[in-house]
Amino acid sequence: MHPRILGLLTATGAAAVLCTLTLAPAANAQKAGEDATAAADFVVSEAQFDAMFPDRNAFYTYDGLTAALDAYPGFSNTGSDTVKRQEAAAFLANVSHETGGLVHVVEQNQANYPHYCDTTQPYGCPAGHDKYYGRGPVQLSWNFNYKAAGDALGIDLLNNPDLVQNDASVAWKTGLWYWNTQSGPGTMTPHDAMVNGSGFGETIRAINGSLECDGGNPAQVESRIDHYERFTQLLGVEPGGDLGC
Repeated sequence: MHPRILGLLTATGAAAVLCTLTLAPAANAQKAGEDATAAADFVVSEAQFDAMFPDRNAFYTYDGLTAALDAYPGFSNTGSDTVKRQEAAAFLANVSHETGGLVHVVEQNQANYPHYCDTTQPYGCPAGHDKYYGRGPVQLSWNFNYKAAGDALGIDLLNNPDLVQNDASVAWKTGLWYWNTQSGPGTMTPHDAMVNGSGFGETIRAINGSLECDGGNPAQVESRIDHYERFTQLLGVEPGGDLGC
């Protein structure tokens, strides 16, 4: 992410420690009801999610994903049923490519960790210069991206970046934040690309186009397309056109 190099960062598959909250019984019941509604409304069932990611890290739960959907209600919920399924498939295909099939939670190359602190930002790196490395489904990195995502989501990720690797819902929300609000090296957000019919290729451009598109790395582009075609097939929908970039 600006400066973004998303293309499949290798990362540890070590199980993350999930943060849990103790809620009163009534609050528990309400939350369970809300989670069930979100899961029921999502165009990808838990069985389909399991089929997409048979070897995923236990951190990346289906419940964590559906709990994150309320942050961006337009995601996979805009347009026709075909468009909704195509968008869900496109998001999960790019995520699969970035994380090795939802195996990687954090960036593995720890030598890179101190490089993601932009000291020119007025807020600096309060959690430490080595705390803004790639985490989560889109490998969120750099202090300014943690701040921007946290501000948008109402979560203090600048001071608490570990939330992205310790709380599955927060991790998924950072992925949805990028997907729905950031255009990266592209000209539109990935969400807009799928909703306005520009095609899957424009989601690749928004995520890592400066390194992969226009002949930059056709093998990486093909990997993303392969994931997308497999996921659309699982969801029973045609992939549409303009798959490459």
